[in-house]
Amino acid sequence: MTAPLPRAVRADELGPPENYALVDHDPGPPSPTQVRISIRAAGISFVDVLTAGGGYQVKPPVPFIPGSECAGVIEAVGAEVTGLAAGDKVVASGWGGMFANATNLPARVVRKMPEALSFEQAAVFPVSYATAWHALVDRGQLKAGETLLVLGAGGATGYAAVQIGKHLGARVIGSASDAAKRELAIAGGADAVVDARADDWRDQVKVANGGKGVDVVFDPVGGDATDPAFRSLAWNGRHLVIGFPAGMTALKTNLPLLKGASLIGVDVRQFGIFEPEKSEANRDTVFALASEGKLRPAVVRAYPLEEFQAAMADAAAGKSAGRIVLVMD
Repeated sequence: MTAPLPRAVRADELGPPENYALVDHDPGPPSPTQVRISIRAAGISFVDVLTAGGGYQVKPPVPFIPGSECAGVIEAVGAEVTGLAAGDKVVASGWGGMFANATNLPARVVRKMPEALSFEQAAVFPVSYATAWHALVDRGQLKAGETLLVLGAGGATGYAAVQIGKHLGARVIGSASDAAKRELAIAGGADAVVDARADDWRDQVKVANGGKGVDVVFDPVGGDATDPAFRSLAWNGRHLVIGFPAGMTALKTNLPLLKGASLIGVDVRQFGIFEPEKSEANRDTVFALASEGKLRPAVVRAYPLEEFQAAMADAAAGKSAGRIVLVMD
Protein backbone atom coordinates (compact mmCIF):
# COMPACT_ATOMS: atom_id res chain seq x y z
CA MET A 1 0.00 0.00 0.00
CA THR A 2 1.42 3.39 -1.03
CA ALA A 3 1.84 5.89 1.80
CA PRO A 4 -0.21 9.08 1.34
CA LEU A 5 1.66 12.18 0.18
CA PRO A 6 2.43 14.70 2.89
CA ARG A 7 0.25 17.79 2.84
CA ALA A 8 0.60 21.46 3.72
CA VAL A 9 -1.59 24.51 4.24
CA ARG A 10 -0.66 26.90 1.42
CA ALA A 11 -1.83 30.08 -0.32
CA ASP A 12 -0.66 31.90 -3.43
CA GLU A 13 -1.71 35.24 -1.93
CA LEU A 14 -1.52 36.33 1.71
CA GLY A 15 -4.91 36.84 3.26
CA PRO A 16 -7.55 35.38 5.62
CA PRO A 17 -7.71 31.66 6.43
CA GLU A 18 -10.14 31.21 3.52
CA ASN A 19 -7.25 32.03 1.15
CA TYR A 20 -5.47 28.86 2.26
CA ALA A 21 -6.00 25.28 1.15
CA LEU A 22 -4.66 21.88 2.17
CA VAL A 23 -2.56 20.61 -0.75
CA ASP A 24 -0.14 17.78 -1.44
CA HIS A 25 3.33 18.99 -0.56
CA ASP A 26 6.50 16.91 -0.31
CA PRO A 27 9.53 19.05 0.64
CA GLY A 28 11.90 16.37 -0.67
CA PRO A 29 15.22 15.36 0.90
CA PRO A 30 17.07 17.80 3.17
CA SER A 31 20.04 19.82 1.92
CA PRO A 32 23.47 19.09 3.47
CA THR A 33 22.78 21.54 6.34
CA GLN A 34 19.10 20.67 6.88
CA VAL A 35 17.01 18.04 8.60
CA ARG A 36 13.68 16.70 7.38
CA ILE A 37 11.07 16.57 10.14
CA SER A 38 7.86 14.56 10.27
CA ILE A 39 5.74 17.14 12.09
CA ARG A 40 3.46 15.83 14.83
CA ALA A 41 2.14 19.17 16.14
CA ALA A 42 2.42 22.83 15.15
CA GLY A 43 1.62 25.84 17.28
CA ILE A 44 -0.74 28.57 16.10
CA SER A 45 -0.35 32.07 17.52
CA PHE A 46 -1.93 35.41 16.79
CA VAL A 47 1.28 36.40 15.00
CA ASP A 48 1.10 33.31 12.77
CA VAL A 49 -2.37 34.33 11.60
CA LEU A 50 -1.32 37.97 11.26
CA THR A 51 1.65 36.93 9.11
CA ALA A 52 -0.49 34.62 6.98
CA GLY A 53 -2.88 37.51 6.41
CA GLY A 54 -0.14 39.93 5.33
CA GLY A 55 -0.60 42.16 8.39
CA TYR A 56 2.77 41.55 10.06
CA GLN A 57 5.52 44.19 9.74
CA VAL A 58 7.56 41.76 7.60
CA LYS A 59 5.67 40.08 4.74
CA PRO A 60 6.77 36.58 3.69
CA PRO A 61 7.15 35.60 0.03
CA VAL A 62 4.38 33.65 -1.68
CA PRO A 63 3.32 30.94 -2.11
CA PHE A 64 3.34 30.74 1.66
CA ILE A 65 2.91 27.91 4.17
CA PRO A 66 2.19 29.39 7.64
CA GLY A 67 3.56 28.16 10.95
CA SER A 68 6.55 29.29 13.00
CA GLU A 69 6.98 26.49 15.56
CA CYS A 70 6.55 22.74 15.57
CA ALA A 71 7.49 19.46 17.20
CA GLY A 72 8.08 16.14 15.51
CA VAL A 73 10.50 13.36 14.64
CA ILE A 74 13.52 13.63 12.35
CA GLU A 75 13.13 11.54 9.19
CA ALA A 76 16.49 12.35 7.55
CA VAL A 77 19.56 14.51 8.14
CA GLY A 78 21.82 16.32 5.69
CA ALA A 79 25.38 15.15 5.11
CA GLU A 80 26.92 18.03 7.10
CA VAL A 81 24.58 17.83 10.11
CA THR A 82 26.01 16.67 13.44
CA GLY A 83 24.35 16.12 16.80
CA LEU A 84 20.98 15.14 15.32
CA ALA A 85 19.86 11.81 13.87
CA ALA A 86 16.85 10.17 12.29
CA GLY A 87 14.39 9.17 15.00
CA ASP A 88 15.19 12.08 17.32
CA LYS A 89 12.20 13.88 18.80
CA VAL A 90 12.78 17.58 18.13
CA VAL A 91 11.28 21.06 18.25
CA ALA A 92 11.94 23.84 15.77
CA SER A 93 11.05 27.44 15.10
CA GLY A 94 11.39 29.46 11.94
CA TRP A 95 9.67 31.66 9.38
CA GLY A 96 6.75 29.69 7.96
CA GLY A 97 6.47 26.19 6.54
CA MET A 98 5.15 24.32 9.58
CA PHE A 99 1.42 23.89 8.96
CA ALA A 100 2.39 20.68 7.20
CA ASN A 101 3.08 16.98 7.65
CA ALA A 102 6.76 17.41 6.78
CA THR A 103 9.31 20.19 6.44
CA ASN A 104 13.02 20.71 5.82
CA LEU A 105 14.68 23.12 8.21
CA PRO A 106 18.23 24.30 8.89
CA ALA A 107 19.72 22.12 11.62
CA ARG A 108 20.65 25.27 13.57
CA VAL A 109 16.96 26.01 14.32
CA VAL A 110 16.21 22.44 15.46
CA ARG A 111 16.64 21.23 19.03
CA LYS A 112 16.00 17.96 20.80
CA MET A 113 12.63 17.98 22.50
CA PRO A 114 12.51 18.17 26.31
CA GLU A 115 11.31 14.76 27.49
CA ALA A 116 9.05 16.38 30.06
CA LEU A 117 6.87 17.87 27.29
CA SER A 118 4.37 16.24 24.93
CA PHE A 119 4.53 16.97 21.18
CA GLU A 120 1.64 19.43 21.61
CA GLN A 121 3.32 21.25 24.49
CA ALA A 122 6.72 21.24 22.81
CA ALA A 123 5.26 22.71 19.62
CA VAL A 124 4.28 25.91 21.42
CA PHE A 125 7.31 26.13 23.70
CA PRO A 126 10.29 27.65 21.82
CA VAL A 127 9.03 31.04 20.62
CA SER A 128 6.93 32.13 23.62
CA TYR A 129 9.45 31.11 26.25
CA ALA A 130 12.48 32.45 24.36
CA THR A 131 10.60 35.73 23.91
CA ALA A 132 9.60 36.00 27.56
CA TRP A 133 13.11 35.12 28.77
CA HIS A 134 14.74 37.69 26.45
CA ALA A 135 12.21 40.31 27.52
CA LEU A 136 12.47 39.80 31.27
CA VAL A 137 16.17 38.97 31.61
CA ASP A 138 17.97 40.82 28.80
CA ARG A 139 15.70 43.81 28.25
CA GLY A 140 13.82 44.22 31.53
CA GLN A 141 16.63 43.21 33.91
CA LEU A 142 14.00 41.77 36.25
CA LYS A 143 15.43 41.06 39.70
CA ALA A 144 14.32 38.82 42.54
CA GLY A 145 12.01 40.73 44.88
CA GLU A 146 10.75 43.11 42.18
CA THR A 147 7.15 43.17 40.98
CA LEU A 148 6.21 42.11 37.46
CA LEU A 149 2.86 43.07 35.91
CA VAL A 150 1.97 40.78 33.00
CA LEU A 151 -0.67 41.99 30.57
CA GLY A 152 -2.41 39.27 28.58
CA ALA A 153 -1.39 36.80 31.27
CA GLY A 154 -3.54 34.03 29.80
CA GLY A 155 -2.01 34.34 26.35
CA ALA A 156 1.02 32.71 24.73
CA THR A 157 3.90 34.95 25.81
CA GLY A 158 2.00 36.26 28.84
CA TYR A 159 1.65 32.82 30.41
CA ALA A 160 5.34 32.16 29.69
CA ALA A 161 6.22 35.47 31.36
CA VAL A 162 4.23 34.52 34.47
CA GLN A 163 6.18 31.28 34.85
CA ILE A 164 9.57 32.84 34.10
CA GLY A 165 8.87 35.80 36.39
CA LYS A 166 8.17 33.43 39.28
CA HIS A 167 11.29 31.40 38.46
CA LEU A 168 13.33 34.62 38.66
CA GLY A 169 11.93 35.39 42.12
CA ALA A 170 9.58 38.24 41.25
CA ARG A 171 6.13 38.94 42.64
CA VAL A 172 3.87 38.43 39.62
CA ILE A 173 0.54 40.16 38.98
CA GLY A 174 -1.38 38.78 36.01
CA SER A 175 -3.86 40.92 34.10
CA ALA A 176 -6.38 39.12 31.89
CA SER A 177 -9.76 39.81 30.33
CA ASP A 178 -11.82 36.88 31.63
CA ALA A 179 -12.02 34.50 34.55
CA ALA A 180 -10.61 31.47 32.70
CA LYS A 181 -7.48 33.38 31.69
CA ARG A 182 -7.03 34.71 35.22
CA GLU A 183 -7.37 31.18 36.60
CA LEU A 184 -4.72 30.03 34.11
CA ALA A 185 -2.38 32.80 35.27
CA ILE A 186 -2.82 31.66 38.88
CA ALA A 187 -2.12 28.08 37.82
CA GLY A 188 1.07 29.33 36.13
CA GLY A 189 2.26 30.86 39.40
CA ALA A 190 0.87 34.42 39.50
CA ASP A 191 0.66 35.80 43.04
CA ALA A 192 -2.38 37.93 42.20
CA VAL A 193 -4.62 38.64 39.21
CA VAL A 194 -6.60 41.68 38.07
CA ASP A 195 -9.46 42.11 35.60
CA ALA A 196 -8.10 43.77 32.45
CA ARG A 197 -11.56 45.15 31.61
CA ALA A 198 -12.31 46.66 35.02
CA ASP A 199 -12.90 50.42 35.28
CA ASP A 200 -10.79 50.46 38.45
CA TRP A 201 -7.95 48.44 36.85
CA ARG A 202 -5.16 50.73 38.10
CA ASP A 203 -6.57 50.60 41.62
CA GLN A 204 -6.66 46.80 41.44
CA VAL A 205 -3.02 46.73 40.37
CA LYS A 206 -2.02 49.05 43.20
CA VAL A 207 -3.90 46.98 45.79
CA ALA A 208 -2.31 43.78 44.42
CA ASN A 209 1.12 45.33 45.02
CA GLY A 210 0.51 46.75 48.47
CA GLY A 211 -0.13 50.28 47.29
CA LYS A 212 3.14 50.59 45.37
CA GLY A 213 3.98 50.92 41.68
CA VAL A 214 5.27 47.91 39.76
CA ASP A 215 8.85 47.52 38.60
CA VAL A 216 8.36 45.85 35.21
CA VAL A 217 5.40 45.69 32.81
CA PHE A 218 5.32 42.86 30.25
CA ASP A 219 3.05 44.17 27.49
CA PRO A 220 2.10 41.87 24.59
CA VAL A 221 -1.27 43.63 24.23
CA GLY A 222 -0.87 47.31 23.29
CA GLY A 223 -3.83 49.54 22.49
CA ASP A 224 -5.69 51.05 25.42
CA ALA A 225 -3.83 48.86 27.91
CA THR A 226 -0.43 50.49 27.42
CA ASP A 227 -1.00 53.97 28.89
CA PRO A 228 -2.53 52.91 32.24
CA ALA A 229 0.08 50.15 32.57
CA PHE A 230 2.93 52.62 32.07
CA ARG A 231 1.31 54.96 34.62
CA SER A 232 1.35 52.05 37.10
CA LEU A 233 5.16 51.84 37.04
CA ALA A 234 7.28 52.71 40.05
CA TRP A 235 10.37 54.92 39.92
CA ASN A 236 12.95 53.40 37.54
CA GLY A 237 10.28 51.09 36.12
CA ARG A 238 10.61 49.32 32.78
CA HIS A 239 7.76 48.83 30.30
CA LEU A 240 8.47 46.03 27.82
CA VAL A 241 6.73 46.28 24.44
CA ILE A 242 6.28 42.73 23.13
CA GLY A 243 3.51 43.36 20.60
CA PHE A 244 0.32 45.27 19.99
CA PRO A 245 -2.56 43.08 18.72
CA ALA A 246 -4.94 45.61 20.29
CA GLY A 247 -3.33 48.38 18.21
CA MET A 248 -0.53 50.88 18.52
CA THR A 249 -0.87 53.79 20.91
CA ALA A 250 0.70 57.16 21.67
CA LEU A 251 2.45 57.63 25.01
CA LYS A 252 3.02 61.10 26.48
CA THR A 253 6.75 61.70 26.81
CA ASN A 254 6.41 63.40 30.20
CA LEU A 255 5.53 60.02 31.74
CA PRO A 256 8.99 58.44 31.36
CA LEU A 257 10.53 61.66 32.69
CA LEU A 258 8.33 61.87 35.78
CA LYS A 259 8.92 58.22 36.68
CA GLY A 260 12.53 57.87 35.56
CA ALA A 261 11.05 55.00 33.58
CA SER A 262 11.95 53.26 30.33
CA LEU A 263 9.89 52.10 27.35
CA ILE A 264 11.78 49.11 25.94
CA GLY A 265 11.17 47.28 22.68
CA VAL A 266 11.47 43.48 22.53
CA ASP A 267 12.00 41.76 19.16
CA VAL A 268 13.19 38.20 19.61
CA ARG A 269 13.49 37.66 15.85
CA GLN A 270 16.01 40.47 15.40
CA PHE A 271 17.71 39.51 18.66
CA GLY A 272 18.48 36.15 17.04
CA ILE A 273 19.92 37.93 14.00
CA PHE A 274 22.07 40.52 15.77
CA GLU A 275 23.06 38.50 18.87
CA PRO A 276 22.91 34.85 17.76
CA GLU A 277 25.23 33.47 20.46
CA LYS A 278 23.28 35.12 23.27
CA SER A 279 20.01 34.01 21.68
CA GLU A 280 21.19 30.39 21.59
CA ALA A 281 22.37 30.59 25.20
CA ASN A 282 18.91 31.81 26.22
CA ARG A 283 17.31 28.86 24.46
CA ASP A 284 19.72 26.49 26.20
CA THR A 285 18.50 27.92 29.50
CA VAL A 286 14.75 27.72 28.87
CA PHE A 287 15.04 24.22 27.35
CA ALA A 288 16.95 23.05 30.42
CA LEU A 289 14.23 24.47 32.68
CA ALA A 290 11.58 22.71 30.59
CA SER A 291 13.48 19.43 30.93
CA GLU A 292 13.40 19.92 34.70
CA GLY A 293 9.63 20.44 34.59
CA LYS A 294 9.93 24.08 35.70
CA LEU A 295 8.48 25.61 32.52
CA ARG A 296 5.47 24.08 30.80
CA PRO A 297 3.06 25.69 28.31
CA ALA A 298 -0.69 25.22 28.64
CA VAL A 299 -2.42 23.73 25.58
CA VAL A 300 -6.17 24.30 25.62
CA ARG A 301 -7.21 22.92 22.24
CA ALA A 302 -5.84 20.71 19.45
CA TYR A 303 -7.27 20.72 15.93
CA PRO A 304 -6.55 18.14 13.21
CA LEU A 305 -4.68 19.53 10.20
CA GLU A 306 -7.85 19.37 8.12
CA GLU A 307 -9.48 21.93 10.42
CA PHE A 308 -6.72 24.52 10.02
CA GLN A 309 -9.14 27.33 9.13
CA ALA A 310 -11.08 26.90 12.38
CA ALA A 311 -7.81 26.70 14.31
CA MET A 312 -6.52 29.92 12.73
CA ALA A 313 -9.80 31.70 13.47
CA ASP A 314 -9.63 30.50 17.08
CA ALA A 315 -6.07 31.78 17.48
CA ALA A 316 -6.91 35.11 15.85
CA ALA A 317 -9.85 35.67 18.22
CA GLY A 318 -7.54 35.50 21.24
CA LYS A 319 -10.32 34.31 23.53
CA SER A 320 -8.84 30.98 24.60
CA ALA A 321 -7.08 30.51 27.93
CA GLY A 322 -4.03 28.57 26.77
CA ARG A 323 -2.43 27.64 23.46
CA ILE A 324 -3.95 26.24 20.28
CA VAL A 325 -2.17 23.60 18.18
CA LEU A 326 -2.58 21.70 14.94
CA VAL A 327 -1.98 17.97 15.20
CA MET A 328 -0.93 15.95 12.15
CA ASP A 329 -1.91 12.45 11.06
